[in-house]
Amino acid sequence: MAMTKATKFTIGQVVRHRLFPFRGVIFDIDPEFSNSEEWYQSIPEHARPRKDQPFYHLFAENAESEYIAYVSEQNLLEDRTGEPVRHPQLGEMFDRTEDGRYQPKARMRH
Repeated sequence: MAMTKATKFTIGQVVRHRLFPFRGVIFDIDPEFSNSEEWYQSIPEHARPRKDQPFYHLFAENAESEYIAYVSEQNLLEDRTGEPVRHPQLGEMFDRTEDGRYQPKARMRH
């Protein structure tokens, strides 16, 4: 599990994007870029993140909608608002604890 020690964020953590107005709950982590080259090339060159860093899968939300996001570690910050995330799929994988964190459901833990 060296990958887990090398990541800045963890499964169930609420994070927000450094540049864009969205936030979400991490539900999976890739130790380095693992999406399609087409997806990567669709990012404007000046804004493309390095591939050699962790990438996070998020149950994400912005003011208008909920969706799945794939974000590089360099573009994430911890969200400290304490506000719940409203993504409809959260309840399938997580329980929200009294302190506002998201704990993987027992059947989801390895």
